[in-house]
Amino acid sequence: MNDPYVAEARKRGYRSRAAFKLAQLDDRLHFLKTGARVVDLGCAPGGWVQVVAERCGRAARIVGIDLLEVEPVTGADLLIGDFLDDDAPDRLKTALGGPADVVLSDMAASSTGHAKTDHLKVMALVEAAHLFAQEVLAPGGAFVAKVLQGGTERELLAALKRDFAKVHHVKPAASRADSSEMYLVATGFRGRPEDPAQP
Repeated sequence: MNDPYVAEARKRGYRSRAAFKLAQLDDRLHFLKTGARVVDLGCAPGGWVQVVAERCGRAARIVGIDLLEVEPVTGADLLIGDFLDDDAPDRLKTALGGPADVVLSDMAASSTGHAKTDHLKVMALVEAAHLFAQEVLAPGGAFVAKVLQGGTERELLAALKRDFAKVHHVKPAASRADSSEMYLVATGFRGRPEDPAQP
């Protein structure tokens, strides 16, 4: 109840304190640009979509997907569904109508209470989001995903460093100090691995 981010979220009309995590990541690394095409994977309750809409403006194309229905956000196309369903990537691409500039993933797996199992479940979501980002990002694009501190990240990090010019691990101030969550922010997408080198 004494969380300053909860109070500030209420004051600003954000749907969750998580909105500040995205805002702080963007304040540091500047990946949300005016008029961008942005996909938000696991977008409920919509706090990240609100921040994207504020920062990217009316010309932006914002598409989100979540298992839960999300109250509408002006300027965003919010789909109901499981991102891991076979048809989800095509639904998202159709709604986007072109390559994405940013792919965001704040997806969380349901917790089992077993740290290693939970870590593996979260990493599986991140890897799926990365594969999707490879398919939809325009050259120069950005990928932002929640991860948990712990092993099994080496292969993913190697893949991200191959695909992007810069890869950052960031724990925004709005992440609770006792939480093991961090965010991977990869910028400067080089194009799909099988694509010819970008000019």
